[in-house]
Amino acid sequence: MIKKTLVIGASTNPNRYSYMAIQKLTVYGHPVLAIGNKEGEVSGVKITTDKVLFENIDTVTLYLNKKNQEIFYDYIISLNPKRVLFNPGTENEELQNLLTKHNIAYEEACTLVLLSIGKY
Repeated sequence: MIKKTLVIGASTNPNRYSYMAIQKLTVYGHPVLAIGNKEGEVSGVKITTDKVLFENIDTVTLYLNKKNQEIFYDYIISLNPKRVLFNPGTENEELQNLLTKHNIAYEEACTLVLLSIGKY
């Protein structure tokens, strides 16, 4: 099943997991949108610095630490995604409680692992 995915914390640095996730998501055929602190492009996906109100987001996958996620709380909730993935190092009980309050599912899981084992 194809899942429109928003990567928050996207980077053009090939050593970053967000970069690898964008690459792998596109290889697996998932439409990808990306927000980072610098504009750029990875695998044909444009990285924006703006909180664009994208529609029909299935999955938001986070690559920001807890402190840097705070400015995205309202934005993520406004997108009303089906789920939010907290990649290793991004776990955040405060945001998870907000998601639960708004009936948005979440998982503490690695996007790259989920893709590689067919559980994305």
